[in-house]
Amino acid sequence: MALLQIGAQRSGTTSPIAIVAGSATFVGQSAVSAVVRGVRAAATTVVTFPRVVREDGALRARNLQLERENAQLREVTAASSLERAVQPELNLYRGIEARVIGFPPENESRAVTIDKGSAAGVHRDDGVLAGGGVVGRIEAVTPLSSTVVLVTDYTSRIPAIVRRGRWWGIARGNLSSVVVEYVEQDAPLRAGDVVVTGEGQSFHSGIPIGTVTDVERGSSTLYQTAILKPFVDLGALDRVVVVSK
Repeated sequence: MALLQIGAQRSGTTSPIAIVAGSATFVGQSAVSAVVRGVRAAATTVVTFPRVVREDGALRARNLQLERENAQLREVTAASSLERAVQPELNLYRGIEARVIGFPPENESRAVTIDKGSAAGVHRDDGVLAGGGVVGRIEAVTPLSSTVVLVTDYTSRIPAIVRRGRWWGIARGNLSSVVVEYVEQDAPLRAGDVVVTGEGQSFHSGIPIGTVTDVERGSSTLYQTAILKPFVDLGALDRVVVVSK
């Protein structure tokens, strides 16, 4: 070992003994350092754990509060949008604003209940509008509420005009859509045509009923039938305007 050490010093190189000793020292120091870091981390965790728990609880509470505030803001925005949606009808027809408060429990009829009745000036067969389009007509009235038969109900019948060519027909409900019947066979109907009301018992002319999605042309009849998508989303009614007949 002495000869190896002397030879390494004379040649200016590192002796094998120094290499082995240094490696052993490095391994020992690394192990000790790892143990120290682990103990220090564990101690830090123990010390800071209560603070972390408190901060986590505070963050969760803050997050819940922000979610509630966000939901409230969305509701306020939606209500404001609905109010703006019926404002043109209020200004144009001087109608009666109402809110939908009930839907039928079964699908036998397509009707809703609104929170305005005869005490507010609502009458049977008054028209009901929302968002610039037809919702339906008043079927029954009590002092504080009224029943609205939607345009998609089987009993609904409205004089209709295809706006593009002024072709006449009758719009009747078909549960999930509106069907315009008795349109003359020569009328070149196409998807996208807008159908509006004709002058009738419940509505003035020109109010949108729906948009043509399909056309059924019979070979043995004088008329054709147009299938409409209602202009108003009848599944999301909230605010409506009752227009005097």
